[in-house]
Amino acid sequence: MSMTIHVDIVSAEGELFSGQGEMVYVPAKMGEVGIAPRHTPFVSPIKAGDVRVTNGSNVEHFYVSGGMLEVQPHVVTILADTALRAHDLDEAAAEEAKRRAEDALENQRSDFEYARAKAELAEAVAQLRTIQKIRKNQKG
Repeated sequence: MSMTIHVDIVSAEGELFSGQGEMVYVPAKMGEVGIAPRHTPFVSPIKAGDVRVTNGSNVEHFYVSGGMLEVQPHVVTILADTALRAHDLDEAAAEEAKRRAEDALENQRSDFEYARAKAELAEAVAQLRTIQKIRKNQKG
Protein backbone atom coordinates (compact mmCIF):
# COMPACT_ATOMS: atom_id res chain seq x y z
CA MET A 1 0.00 0.00 0.00
CA SER A 2 1.36 3.41 -0.95
CA MET A 3 1.55 6.38 1.37
CA THR A 4 -1.19 9.00 1.20
CA ILE A 5 -1.75 12.54 2.35
CA HIS A 6 -5.05 14.00 3.56
CA VAL A 7 -6.47 16.70 1.26
CA ASP A 8 -9.12 19.30 2.11
CA ILE A 9 -10.47 21.69 -0.51
CA VAL A 10 -12.79 24.33 0.91
CA SER A 11 -14.29 27.61 -0.26
CA ALA A 12 -16.74 30.15 1.11
CA GLU A 13 -19.56 27.89 -0.14
CA GLY A 14 -18.29 24.99 2.00
CA GLU A 15 -16.16 21.88 1.82
CA LEU A 16 -15.76 20.51 -1.71
CA PHE A 17 -13.40 17.61 -1.04
CA SER A 18 -11.95 15.82 1.94
CA GLY A 19 -10.04 12.62 1.32
CA GLN A 20 -6.75 10.88 0.71
CA GLY A 21 -4.36 11.27 -2.21
CA GLU A 22 -0.98 9.95 -3.21
CA MET A 23 -0.10 13.24 -4.94
CA VAL A 24 -1.69 16.67 -5.12
CA TYR A 25 -0.95 19.19 -7.88
CA VAL A 26 -1.83 22.85 -7.22
CA PRO A 27 -1.40 26.01 -9.37
CA ALA A 28 0.69 28.09 -6.96
CA LYS A 29 1.51 31.71 -7.87
CA MET A 30 5.11 30.76 -8.68
CA GLY A 31 4.10 27.73 -10.78
CA GLU A 32 2.48 24.34 -10.35
CA VAL A 33 3.58 22.42 -7.27
CA GLY A 34 3.38 18.69 -6.69
CA ILE A 35 2.84 17.62 -3.10
CA ALA A 36 3.55 14.12 -1.83
CA PRO A 37 3.10 12.67 1.66
CA ARG A 38 5.63 14.03 4.19
CA HIS A 39 6.20 17.16 2.11
CA THR A 40 8.00 20.05 3.77
CA PRO A 41 5.49 22.48 5.32
CA PHE A 42 4.83 25.73 3.46
CA VAL A 43 2.11 28.27 2.68
CA SER A 44 1.56 29.81 -0.76
CA PRO A 45 -1.00 31.88 -2.60
CA ILE A 46 -2.60 30.00 -5.48
CA LYS A 47 -3.84 31.24 -8.82
CA ALA A 48 -6.83 30.18 -10.90
CA GLY A 49 -6.46 26.75 -12.40
CA ASP A 50 -6.67 22.99 -12.11
CA VAL A 51 -6.09 21.15 -8.83
CA ARG A 52 -5.50 17.41 -9.24
CA VAL A 53 -5.64 14.78 -6.52
CA THR A 54 -4.28 11.41 -7.61
CA ASN A 55 -4.89 8.12 -5.89
CA GLY A 56 -3.54 5.20 -7.90
CA SER A 57 -4.95 5.50 -11.41
CA ASN A 58 -7.84 7.66 -10.15
CA VAL A 59 -7.40 11.41 -10.73
CA GLU A 60 -9.90 13.95 -9.42
CA HIS A 61 -9.90 17.43 -10.99
CA PHE A 62 -11.07 20.64 -9.33
CA TYR A 63 -11.14 24.23 -10.54
CA VAL A 64 -10.07 26.95 -8.10
CA SER A 65 -10.19 30.67 -8.83
CA GLY A 66 -7.39 31.51 -6.40
CA GLY A 67 -6.82 31.39 -2.67
CA MET A 68 -4.25 29.92 -0.29
CA LEU A 69 -2.45 26.61 -0.02
CA GLU A 70 -1.19 25.22 3.29
CA VAL A 71 1.00 22.13 3.26
CA GLN A 72 1.81 20.08 6.36
CA PRO A 73 3.61 16.70 6.27
CA HIS A 74 0.32 14.74 6.38
CA VAL A 75 -2.32 17.34 5.38
CA VAL A 76 -2.85 19.64 2.40
CA THR A 77 -5.46 22.38 2.82
CA ILE A 78 -6.65 24.51 -0.08
CA LEU A 79 -8.67 27.55 0.93
CA ALA A 80 -10.13 28.62 -2.40
CA ASP A 81 -11.91 31.84 -3.28
CA THR A 82 -14.18 29.70 -5.48
CA ALA A 83 -13.90 25.96 -6.05
CA LEU A 84 -15.80 23.59 -8.33
CA ARG A 85 -15.46 20.00 -9.37
CA ALA A 86 -13.97 20.33 -12.82
CA HIS A 87 -16.80 18.38 -14.48
CA ASP A 88 -19.19 21.10 -13.22
CA LEU A 89 -17.46 23.79 -15.30
CA ASP A 90 -19.61 25.23 -18.10
CA GLU A 91 -17.50 25.66 -21.24
CA ALA A 92 -20.06 27.85 -23.02
CA ALA A 93 -20.35 30.16 -20.01
CA ALA A 94 -16.54 30.39 -19.75
CA GLU A 95 -16.27 31.23 -23.47
CA GLU A 96 -18.93 33.93 -23.06
CA ALA A 97 -17.18 35.36 -19.97
CA LYS A 98 -13.92 35.43 -21.92
CA ARG A 99 -15.58 37.27 -24.81
CA ARG A 100 -17.18 39.83 -22.44
CA ALA A 101 -13.88 40.41 -20.64
CA GLU A 102 -12.03 40.91 -23.94
CA ASP A 103 -14.69 43.42 -25.04
CA ALA A 104 -14.40 45.22 -21.70
CA LEU A 105 -10.61 45.43 -22.09
CA GLU A 106 -11.01 47.05 -25.50
CA ASN A 107 -13.61 49.53 -24.24
CA GLN A 108 -12.26 50.24 -20.75
CA ARG A 109 -12.79 53.74 -19.39
CA SER A 110 -10.92 53.58 -16.10
CA ASP A 111 -8.12 51.71 -14.38
CA PHE A 112 -10.69 49.92 -12.21
CA GLU A 113 -12.65 48.65 -15.23
CA TYR A 114 -9.40 47.53 -16.85
CA ALA A 115 -8.27 45.64 -13.72
CA ARG A 116 -11.66 43.99 -13.29
CA ALA A 117 -11.84 42.97 -16.96
CA LYS A 118 -8.32 41.58 -16.78
CA ALA A 119 -9.19 39.51 -13.69
CA GLU A 120 -12.37 38.20 -15.34
CA LEU A 121 -10.41 37.29 -18.47
CA ALA A 122 -7.78 35.42 -16.41
CA GLU A 123 -10.49 33.44 -14.61
CA ALA A 124 -12.31 32.53 -17.85
CA VAL A 125 -9.06 31.44 -19.50
CA ALA A 126 -8.14 29.34 -16.45
CA GLN A 127 -11.54 27.60 -16.58
CA LEU A 128 -11.10 26.85 -20.30
CA ARG A 129 -7.57 25.50 -19.72
CA THR A 130 -8.91 23.25 -16.96
CA ILE A 131 -11.58 21.89 -19.32
CA GLN A 132 -8.97 21.32 -22.06
CA LYS A 133 -6.59 19.58 -19.65
CA ILE A 134 -9.33 17.19 -18.52
CA ARG A 135 -10.26 16.38 -22.13
CA LYS A 136 -6.62 15.72 -22.97
CA ASN A 137 -6.22 13.39 -19.95
CA GLN A 138 -9.41 11.49 -20.85
CA LYS A 139 -8.13 10.87 -24.41
CA GLY A 140 -4.66 9.80 -23.25
